[in-house]
Amino acid sequence: MYHAAHPMSFRRPFLSIAIAVGLSCSAITSNAADLPSQLSKRIIDAQLPMKQVQAFCDGRIPQMPKVRTVSAWERRADKMREDTLNNVVFRGEAAAWRDADKKVEWLETIRGGAGYSIRKLRYEVLPGLWTAALLYEPDNLDGKVPVVMNVNGHDRKNGKAADYKQARCINQAKRGMLALNVEWLGMGQLNTEGFNHYRMNQLDLCGTSGLAPFYLAMSRGIDILLAHPNADPERVAVAGLSGGGWQTIFISSLDTRVTLCNPVAGYSSFRTRVYNLSDLGDSEQTPNDLATVTDYAHLTAMLAPRPALLTFNAEDQCCFAANHALPPLLEAATPIYKLYDAESSLRYHVNYDPGSHNFEVDNRQALYRVFGEFFYPHNPDFDPLEIPTLGEIKTAGELDVALPENNLDFQKLASRVMKALPRDGGIPTQGGALSRWRKAKARALRKVVNLPSYKVEAEQVGAEAGDIAATQWKLQLGDDWTVPAVEFAAADPEGTSIVIADGGRASAEREIKELVNNGRRVIAVDLFYFGESRIAKRDFLFALLVAATGERPLGIQAAQLNAIAKWAGKNDGGEGVTVVGVGPRSSLIALTAAALDSRSIDALELHRPYSSLKDVIRDNGSVQKTPEVFCFGLLEVVDIRQLIALAAPRPVAIKVD
Repeated sequence: MYHAAHPMSFRRPFLSIAIAVGLSCSAITSNAADLPSQLSKRIIDAQLPMKQVQAFCDGRIPQMPKVRTVSAWERRADKMREDTLNNVVFRGEAAAWRDADKKVEWLETIRGGAGYSIRKLRYEVLPGLWTAALLYEPDNLDGKVPVVMNVNGHDRKNGKAADYKQARCINQAKRGMLALNVEWLGMGQLNTEGFNHYRMNQLDLCGTSGLAPFYLAMSRGIDILLAHPNADPERVAVAGLSGGGWQTIFISSLDTRVTLCNPVAGYSSFRTRVYNLSDLGDSEQTPNDLATVTDYAHLTAMLAPRPALLTFNAEDQCCFAANHALPPLLEAATPIYKLYDAESSLRYHVNYDPGSHNFEVDNRQALYRVFGEFFYPHNPDFDPLEIPTLGEIKTAGELDVALPENNLDFQKLASRVMKALPRDGGIPTQGGALSRWRKAKARALRKVVNLPSYKVEAEQVGAEAGDIAATQWKLQLGDDWTVPAVEFAAADPEGTSIVIADGGRASAEREIKELVNNGRRVIAVDLFYFGESRIAKRDFLFALLVAATGERPLGIQAAQLNAIAKWAGKNDGGEGVTVVGVGPRSSLIALTAAALDSRSIDALELHRPYSSLKDVIRDNGSVQKTPEVFCFGLLEVVDIRQLIALAAPRPVAIKVD
C-alpha cells in the first residue's frame, strides 16, 4: 500500500513500508509480455539529444559586441566585470566572504637554490577555509620587483609540487621576481573528496556561489603578493596550465591589478566548447549564469590593453587544442587591442615540442620572453632561456605546508549554509496564510528553475495492437526538444499514468506492469537527460553548460513533464493524470512539475524519493551523478516538504520499495 502524504501531517513517510496491491505482474496479458522490447525500442536517433543540446546552448551564448571606441568598450567591459562578480561569483553567503577579514600566517623558510629561498605560508580563502602557498623570494631584494602568481591545474597528486611548476617559480626567482606558488582547491594538499570541484555545486544548491572560493583563493593570492614591500604594482603577472590556465584568464580579466598574463591550454569560448567536447569545462569553469553575462572570448578581450600571451598546444590530448581553441579568442580580442593601439601586447604561442598538454621548457621560455619585453624592457642582458634547476626540485613532503585540522571544504561550507534553509520554509496552517505562502513560494520556485513553457506536437511513429496496445511517440516540445514516449493501454483504461524513471523508461518495467495490470493507461517517457534522451557523450558537462546559459535542467525537465501531462490529459477522458516518478531524481522532477502546474497533474506517485535535499549534501553528492538536483538556489526556496505542500491538495503517494 502507499503512504499518502498530506502537507500538514507530513513527517517521515519515507520510513513506511510500502506493499504493492492489485494483480500480480504475471497476470498481465500476452501482449504486455513483450513490454521489455517495447520499452527498449529506440524511437529517436541516438545523436539527436546531443544535437539538440548543442543547438540549445549555442543559441544562448552571447556574441562579441561590436564597438568602435575605447570608451564604448570600457563601458561594456566594466559592466561585464561588475555583473560577473556580483551576479555570478559573489552570490548568497559569498557576498559576506568577499569582505570578511582573512588571515595570512607565515611559517618556516627553507633554502631553495642559489639566489633564492622558499617561504611557506597558509592563508584563509574565506573564514575557516585555508590553502597553502610558497613564496619564492630572491636574495638581497632591492627596490620594486615584478610579482607572479603561479597557479596549477588538475594535478591531484602533486599540486603545487609539480616539477614543471617548481621550475617556473625557480626561474622567476632567479630573474629577481617574487613568485607565489599557490595550491589549488582539490589538488595536492587539498586533494580530498570534500574539495572535489564537482562538490562545489553543493553550495550552488544552497543559493551560494560555489565559484566564490576559487575566485577568492586567486584574488587573495594577489593581495599577498602586493603586500610585499618589494612588490611592484605595475608588474603583476599570473600564469598557469590547464585548470591553472582557466584560473589565469578568469582572475586576469576580472581583476585589473593583473598587468600581464599567460594562460596555457586552459580555456576556449563557450561556443567553441559546444562543438569540441574535449573543451567542455568543469564546475568552476562553467558556473551558473556566466554565459548570460559574458563568454571567454569576451574575457580575453577584457585583458586589453595589458600584455597577454595565449599559449596553446598543437596536439593537445587533453583539451583546448590550438587549432580550434585559439582562433576565436584572437578574433574577439584583436579588434579591441587595435582600439587601444596595443596590438603588439596581444601575443600567442603554439607549442609543437612536445605539443601535448604541457607547460614544459618551450612554453616556459615563451613566457620568459614576454617577461623580458614587458617587465624588463631596458635590460639588454635579460636572457629568456631556461635557467637549469638540476638538484633544486623538491619533493612534495619538503614543500608541505601545515594546514588547520578542521579546515573547511565545499561540503562543510554547504553543510553550514543549509542549516538555515529553506528560507521562510514554515508552512502556514490557516487557509489565507497558506494560500499566500503557496503563491509566493510558487513564484520563487518558478524563478529558481527558470521554468520555460512548451507545447507538445505528437507524432506517432509505431504501434502494436493487442489486448494491451503499444504506441510509440515522438513528442516535439517547442523548438528545442524531442522526447520519446511509449504508451500502453487496454480497452477503456481508468485514468492515465505518466512514468519517468532515473534509469530511463526501460528501467521501470516492474512499475509499468503493475500500473497496466491495474487498468491504467501508461505513458513511459524519457525526459531531457534520461534514458533515450541522455546525451551521448559528456552528458553532465552539457548540463553544466545549460545552467551557465541561465537555463536549468530541472526547469526544462519539469516544463517538459507539464506539457506532456497536459497533452495526455486531453485524451484521458477526464479520468485524471498521475505522474509516477521512479527514483529520487525523477520524484524531484515530478514534485517540481506539480508544484508549478496545478491543472495538468492530478496526483503523484513517488518511488524512493529524497526525504530532504539536505541529504544530497550530507551524502557528499556530486553534480556528475545528479546534475538537475544542484539547481542554483533550490534549497534556499524549497525542500521536499515544501514541494509536497505546493502540490496539495492533490494526493502524493510515497513508495519506498
